Amino acid sequence: MGIISWIIFGAIAGWLASIIVGRNDQQGCLMNIVVGVVGAAIGGWVMSLIGGEGVTGFNLGSFVVAVVGAVLLLVVVNIVFGRR
Repeated sequence: MGIISWIIFGAIAGWLASIIVGRNDQQGCLMNIVVGVVGAAIGGWVMSLIGGEGVTGFNLGSFVVAVVGAVLLLVVVNIVFGRR
């Protein structure tokens, strides 16, 4: 995927993850992009550990992996820094 695809993919995945975790009102668009892209990397890494495929392009399976990774990232951030 190109850089523009990663930004769009990250924005959507990060936004959905922030809604799931309940941080949507605390995050802006840029933070959603960062959370989504980092979450996609985390989700891909976790999937590779359990023998699955990670983020392979702009498709539904990759989107689910990215959202799950972003949710994991936000949960860990909530645990470490506390919820404000």
